[in-house]
Amino acid sequence: MEKPIIENIMLFVVPAGTVLAGIILGWLFKRFIQHRLKTVTEKTEWKGDDVIFDAIKSHIVLWFFLASLNMASANLTFISPEYLAFLSKIIVAVLILSITLAASRIGVGLLNYWAERQGTNLPSTSIFVNLARIIIISIGVLMILQSLGLSIAPFLTALGVGGLAISLALKDTLSDFFAGLHILLSQKVKPGDFVEMDSGHMGYVGNITWRHTTLMERTNNIVTIPNAKVSAAIVKNYDKGDPSFSVRVAVGVSYDSDLEHVIQVTQEVADGVVQDVDGAKKDSPAVVRYFEFADSSVNIKVYFRGLKYGDQHTIIDEFIRRVHKRYNAEGINIPFPIRTLIHQNEQK
Repeated sequence: MEKPIIENIMLFVVPAGTVLAGIILGWLFKRFIQHRLKTVTEKTEWKGDDVIFDAIKSHIVLWFFLASLNMASANLTFISPEYLAFLSKIIVAVLILSITLAASRIGVGLLNYWAERQGTNLPSTSIFVNLARIIIISIGVLMILQSLGLSIAPFLTALGVGGLAISLALKDTLSDFFAGLHILLSQKVKPGDFVEMDSGHMGYVGNITWRHTTLMERTNNIVTIPNAKVSAAIVKNYDKGDPSFSVRVAVGVSYDSDLEHVIQVTQEVADGVVQDVDGAKKDSPAVVRYFEFADSSVNIKVYFRGLKYGDQHTIIDEFIRRVHKRYNAEGINIPFPIRTLIHQNEQK
């Protein structure tokens, strides 16, 4: 009488113990071995192993659990083979789903790492991140359907026919999508670039999504432009190549001034601005040149080199303040516009 009872208990104890042992092993691996592996990956020069490790570390306990559950199912003799086969398919499907999610994180992480090594910002935009995730997850879903015994051929056929209908209905949306890919691959503009469109819009490129490109104006207004228009537009990119640019400031002095003295004083002021203003390019000295005999003054142009677009405002402001103060101290006159008018009265 006791023997059947013990046998019945063992039918449940052995599978439950197997599952519990798998969970404990997974926890021990995560608690002790994972920490040491993390230390090893941090010491290597290749950062890709850090990406892979960070992607799979949250799935380790689940994988141990699924492996132990699959082993335990072999001892569930009191369950019919049909149900055991169905349980095995569910375990495989969950395992594929977990691997797919980990692979999605690995793919996106390695893409970001590659872009960082190449000095580009391609995957940092949502369009590349979402595209990589969609491709990996789609493959994973098809594998799950296949593991469950479902034929994926009808799905692929339906996707082909449905894709054709959707492409016709969403022609403008797909045009923007592929235009966004073209913008990113050609690097016509990148997130962070300051650009000016032929439509007159100017701003910093915020993000390039699957549908549109956003510009942040210097007034903090957001301008949203469809990707197709950005791809076809004439764009002036201030940050393409060397982002530095020339800043020109004009000033006029009186005809009575000592021009050599004026040049010396102006050059000293300009050099001080280059050294003190953060937006000025330090390795490009200011250039001071006379260029015109005007109606009431001899005009000078002072050329600075700014680091990026927007720095010219600080440079011009600081130079005008300093040169006005220095001219007053040196007795250099900045004349008002003067025009002599000769009026003749006709005598009859």
